[in-house]
Amino acid sequence: MAVSISSDLFVRVHEDVNFTKITERQQALRESLQKGEPKALGVTQLMLGLLVVTYSFPLCLTTFSEVLNTGTPWWSGLVFIAAGVTAIITEKRCTIKSLRVCMLVTLGSVLVSLVAAVVYITDLVKNPEIPCVKSQGYGMCEDPYYVNKLSRGVKSSLFLFTLTQTTISSTFCFLLYRVRNNFSQYSTLNEQALDTPTSVIPPD
Repeated sequence: MAVSISSDLFVRVHEDVNFTKITERQQALRESLQKGEPKALGVTQLMLGLLVVTYSFPLCLTTFSEVLNTGTPWWSGLVFIAAGVTAIITEKRCTIKSLRVCMLVTLGSVLVSLVAAVVYITDLVKNPEIPCVKSQGYGMCEDPYYVNKLSRGVKSSLFLFTLTQTTISSTFCFLLYRVRNNFSQYSTLNEQALDTPTSVIPPD
């Protein structure tokens, strides 16, 4: 905003065109981003991360395998939670900088979910379902059968949660990419406005 002082000692405030454009661009950016419901997607990612971490604890009661040895449910769940929190913050503080950070975190969540899905599939293939061998005199299957059934059931659930996270993160990342391209001129305009000094014209 430019300020000039005339000779009759009246202060005249001239509206800065760059500042006005920045305000309009930021509002348009917020409206465009909110069309994709980032808060809803963020909450969904947050809940999926919590589900992955919570569902992984019963695996500690089963035999150790690739999933437990690599700690896949825990580090993937934490990344999902981080992606959800970042999406929620981005909706509240809608700037190009926060948009880029959110896009990077979401992209990382996509890559992590893909890696986790590969680990789950590998584990399920290496540890197939074992047949029920009934104990003599009890008519029930032996303990390894139930342990294996619990392990495969939990891993299958984690795999489905991870696939859901992959879909949500990929969709949200594509949305953020489109929004960033549509408003890429905003950052350049912002830098120009910051470099524009406030001018004061002294009276004659």
